[in-house]
Amino acid sequence: MGTRSLTLIKNENGDTICNMYRQYDGYPSGHGAELAAFLQTGELVNGFGTEPTFAFNGMGCLAASLVKHFKDGIGNIYLEPPDARDCGEEYIYTVYLKDGKICLKVEAGAMTAFGLPGTKQENMNTLFDDDINHFTVVTCELAEKQQPQPPNDFLDEQKKADD
Repeated sequence: MGTRSLTLIKNENGDTICNMYRQYDGYPSGHGAELAAFLQTGELVNGFGTEPTFAFNGMGCLAASLVKHFKDGIGNIYLEPPDARDCGEEYIYTVYLKDGKICLKVEAGAMTAFGLPGTKQENMNTLFDDDINHFTVVTCELAEKQQPQPPNDFLDEQKKADD
């Protein structure tokens, strides 16, 4: 059974421009660590010319580079509509800009089975929300252990319907 995740990329205006679904290894020590390592290697620039070795010319360029980096064959990585949720995701990673810096928010929901919906995003626990350079797996794992288990909204709704 896979640990599913969504990675949302928001542009400078805060609009979601990319929603990347990962079918397995979506937990912080898997996808979170890989995502952070990728984002930490690049620098955000405005235009071309004196860019560092690896740069993102805005958030659209970052989103395209991210998909290219993670997609290495059939399966596992898919693109979903920007507002798609309830893909069975247990984690949502949101990449956004704050004060010109690339930031990452990591949210965790209830465990799901076979891609069934789980926790609505507004009910997920926030494990990390800061500059990408401050991300650590240990911080996320500790936050996840210290917070109460988020609800499985899908199962709760099914139970109410059955009652």
